[in-house]
This record gives sequence, C-alpha cells and structure tokens, in this order.
Amino acid sequence: MLAEIITIGDELLIGQVIDTNSAWMAGQLNMIGIKVHQITSISDNRDHILTTLAEASARVQLILITGGLGPTKDDITKHTLCDYFNTSLVFSDLAYKNVEKLFAARGFAVSELNRQQAMVPANCRVISNPNGTAPGMWFEKDGCIYVSMPGVPFEMKAIMEQEIIPQLLDKLNKVIIHRTILTEGVGESHLAAEIEPWEDSLPSFIKLAYLPQPGMVRLRLTAYGTNRDELQQAVSKAEKELYPYAGKYIFGYDDDTMESVTGQLLRKKRATLSTAESCTGGNIAQLITSIAGSSDYFKGSIVAYSNEIKEQFVGVPHQVLADFGAVSEQTVKAMAEGIRNRFSTDYAIAVSGIAGPGGGTAEKPVGTTWIAVATPSGTVALKFLFGDHRGRNIRKASVAALNMLRKTLTE
Repeated sequence: MLAEIITIGDELLIGQVIDTNSAWMAGQLNMIGIKVHQITSISDNRDHILTTLAEASARVQLILITGGLGPTKDDITKHTLCDYFNTSLVFSDLAYKNVEKLFAARGFAVSELNRQQAMVPANCRVISNPNGTAPGMWFEKDGCIYVSMPGVPFEMKAIMEQEIIPQLLDKLNKVIIHRTILTEGVGESHLAAEIEPWEDSLPSFIKLAYLPQPGMVRLRLTAYGTNRDELQQAVSKAEKELYPYAGKYIFGYDDDTMESVTGQLLRKKRATLSTAESCTGGNIAQLITSIAGSSDYFKGSIVAYSNEIKEQFVGVPHQVLADFGAVSEQTVKAMAEGIRNRFSTDYAIAVSGIAGPGGGTAEKPVGTTWIAVATPSGTVALKFLFGDHRGRNIRKASVAALNMLRKTLTE
C-alpha cells in the first residue's frame, strides 16, 4: 500500500508553524509497512484542496489529511470534503457526545460554535478524538482510503495510535512486531561494525533500523508476518543473540529512558541521589525529575556554574580550583563528594565541562567534560570529548552522567 500525506494550513506555508505532523505520520506508516509516496503542504483554499485530493488518489491507496477542522470560518476542510465526496454535513451524536465529555471535564458549557464540531460529512465514518473536539473522519472511494484528522499534533497522534493504525493493520491482514533496543556509549558506525555478524544473520522478515540521537543509538527490530506468536518468538530470539555483541552498551528497551531506568535502580536499592551541575546547567536534575515519583530517591541539586558557587555551596576547595581548574578530574570529584555530603545522599553526580561554542583551549577544547559519581564506597571520574555543539554537548553529558550512575548501581 502506498500513502500520501496532505497537511492543510496557510500557517505552514508562511513558516509560522513547522510541519512536524508529516514526519511523525510517515514514521508510523513505515513501521507497519506502508510506504509514503509523497508529502504535500497546501493552503486553506477549496480549489487547491480539491485538486490535491484528486491528484493524490491517482497515485496512492491511502491519503492522510491534517488541518482545517476547527470551529472557525477559516477552517474549510469539512465543507471541502463534502464537495469532494458529493455529500453534505450532518449532525453526529457520537461526535457530540465526545464534545460534551471534554467540556464537562473542563467545567465549560458547550457553545453553538463548539456544537458545530459534531457536524460531519454524511458518508464518513466518525473516528473518536480523545484529546479534542474535532473528530477524525474516514472515507473510502474508488479503492482509496481518505482519513481527515485535526492538525493539532497532540490530537492527531492519539487518533493515529488508537484508531487509524489498528484499522489499517486489519485492512492489510498483517501482523507487525516492533522491539527497540536502547544503547549508550558507542556511536552508530562503531556499533554497526561490532554487531555486523549478528545483523547479517537476521531472518529476511526481520528488519533492523539504526536510530541515533545525541548520547545514544536506538536499534529497532521490525518483524512482518501473519502469526503474532511466531514473530514474537523470532524477535525475542534475535534480541538474545544480540547481547553477546552489544550487551555492554544496552541500557533499556522500547519506551525506557536513561532517567527512568536509573530511577528504577535507585528505588530498588532504596538509595538517594543528589547532583552538582556546571556545564549542564540543571539538565540532569530536569531529566531525573521528569519521572513521576522521583521524589522517592532524588533530594536535590545545585547548579554550580561559577567557581564561587562551587566553593561556597558545593564545598570544592579553593586550592583545587586554583591548581587544576574547573574542568578537571580533581574538581569534579570534589563536587560529587561535596554535594553528596551536603545533601546526605547515598549517591551523587557531578559534571563540569566546556559546552561551547567558546571557552576552549588547546589543552581543553570545546566539548571537554569531566563527570564524577560519588558512592558510599568511593568516587569515580571519567573524561569525555563530546564535540563543538553546545546543545548536543549538554544532552550527551547528561545522558553519559546518568549512564555512569546506572553502571555503578548495576555493578
């Protein structure tokens, strides 16, 4: 099956809003074996929409449309779809019940304008929208499936995940199994070289995708077939066979994050954590506290950006800073030990580095970062050279620091 994605909205064409919907939808379709043939962004113009739909239907069997479904006069997609499918708007009880439910949860009364959201083309199948008032709409005509959804990403994603993807899988009579393996501490090319024998041994119905991002590489296994149990067994077997090649890099699976995995280990040990951050500016603490229940193990953090704060509040001796500098093994160890003692925690993380783009020297170039983990039995520090991009350096340092703690907790 071939698909085309059509995003509607003048705001997309003038650069006011970036179209993230298309990339996300394309990824979801790819994972179920549907190839995206074309992505098109068009204006809120009736003739433009009608022409684009007609042209797309000659190329593909599935058309996903987002945008133009709001209750205001500039949202013309529903009326244009009525013209395209030679029908008219009718009131949908299903869609209206969803509107009432959402407004009741927020303590608002449904206005006449909001009630208009329940008006849909007579020949569409209404798709429930759990996060908004505009329903999704499913049409079929001359062997082509058309799905119209709101342009708000939060709403569109829920409709896709809960309704559209399962229905497309039923149409395809296909079972697809995904397993994502999360690695840290190795680049994409080095990882590919190390696991090449394993990759070459994968059966033809299992595909491997490398999904790198700052600080980690995700390996996604996708198996296609008709028997779910057999596919699951094959993916599990492949996962086990990967471990001898990449086990030292693997920290989690699927929706795991470094911060969630580390938090689970701390909770299991009933251990507490504190952080002292310089170059990461509190990003490690932000990642830790993004996990619900992190107050069980995380006591707090000091962003010690200046040497003065490192001395006065974290406890780094003045002479250590004078002799070795802020970005050094000696300083970062003193930071980790100082914050651990000050906050009375079992473990502590400290980071100090040169995030960039300026501030580097020949001896300590931009990206030089020292990370330390203080434990009940001692302190370990490692040096990293991350590169010259400030944002990526902060992200890489944060993930590396949490991974150092994770390894300490598992060892």
